[in-house]
Amino acid sequence: MNSLYPDTRPRALSVSELNHQARHLLESSFMQVWVEGELSGFSKPSSGHWYFSLKDQKCQIRCAMFRGANQRIRPLPREGDQIRIRGKVTLYENRGDFQIIVEHMEPAGLGALQQAFEALKLKLQSEGLFDPARKKPIPPTPRHIGVVTSPTGAAIHDILTVLARRCPAIPVTLYPTAVQGQPATADIVRAIEQAQRHGVADVLIIGRGGGSLEDLWCFNEEAVARAIANCSIATVSAVGHEVDVTIADFVADLRAPTPSAAAEKVSPDQLQWVRRLGEQEIRLSQSARPLFQRLETQLGHLAARLRDPRRELQDKAQRMDELDVRLNKAIGQQLTQIRLKTSHLSQRLATQSPRKTLITAIDQIARLNDRLETAIRQQLKQKHEHIQYNAQTLHVVSPLATLGRGYAIVRDDQNEIVRDASHLNKDSTITARLGRGSVRAQVIEINSDTD
Repeated sequence: MNSLYPDTRPRALSVSELNHQARHLLESSFMQVWVEGELSGFSKPSSGHWYFSLKDQKCQIRCAMFRGANQRIRPLPREGDQIRIRGKVTLYENRGDFQIIVEHMEPAGLGALQQAFEALKLKLQSEGLFDPARKKPIPPTPRHIGVVTSPTGAAIHDILTVLARRCPAIPVTLYPTAVQGQPATADIVRAIEQAQRHGVADVLIIGRGGGSLEDLWCFNEEAVARAIANCSIATVSAVGHEVDVTIADFVADLRAPTPSAAAEKVSPDQLQWVRRLGEQEIRLSQSARPLFQRLETQLGHLAARLRDPRRELQDKAQRMDELDVRLNKAIGQQLTQIRLKTSHLSQRLATQSPRKTLITAIDQIARLNDRLETAIRQQLKQKHEHIQYNAQTLHVVSPLATLGRGYAIVRDDQNEIVRDASHLNKDSTITARLGRGSVRAQVIEINSDTD
């Protein structure tokens, strides 16, 4: 275009600018929406994100639900499901795709969490995990109480307050865990297993304070339910408020409507103990009084019949002196006999001492040893001479000796010994073994004459 005429056309947007402005417009116009429709084209790549379309009879819209938002969706959605989603309307600028970033998903009918709750409840009930026959009794007077809950929540404060009021003598161990969010499920299972390995608690309170269904959901997870069912310690579920019901309540050996109520159920009232002990003390005193009177009367009769023990002790002392004299006399006689017998045996041993025999045997062994060494040297000399003679004989007939006189052993390129020149080809390679070393050569001419 001629520069004398300025360009009066309006400025054109780039594709990136247009998509960016459209995205900003969509996100500012639709802060958050609920949309219901049929799920179509569902895909789940290795990244963990979900991509699908939501459609009705006339239209469809693309949707993306990232991994952080879809991890608690159970069961997984399937092609053709009628679902409701909550999310933000936006534009994927790279492709110019109009889409919804999904933050929550649930079936179009019953809510997703409630549906998952009912499905797991039915599954575990069919396996017998709710059967009253398998539930363990709660000890009426526990020796040690374990608590699986958050160390910073209101539940542990309520439990400790009630236990301190009712029976402060019972020791309490806290097995800390998260009770909300994604890590809570594995944390609760780990805490229950830790309590079993610790082996001190005979009743275990598992729970937390109130909250929404999403907040309490970790107590509706199958892993937590099975950990409670398999726990060797009697368990009490104390999750949320009285109106809250979780899978843990059905599986535990006892359900308490609140953490405070759980502490009430597992602990005896010390004031009742004090009253009962006082009543038992009065009854015991009344029952024992006639027995003490009867025993006192019997003791009086026995005291009157009892002899003075000093006379009995004097008789026993005199008898002990007599026995001591007799014992010393008998021991002296025995010692005298033993000394005489020992002296006689010493004399006999001296006359039959093996010392002379040993000296003679040692001399004979020395002479035999000298003869043996002489015979061995002679044998070795003869064997050496024989070996030298055989070596000289073998050397005479050895092919190496023949090679030493100027002969050679020739092998072809297949390492076969060549006995006939006609077996070789011109330009083939041969190896000749000499008396010392070997050479490789190339055949230039072949003469097959035997002369």
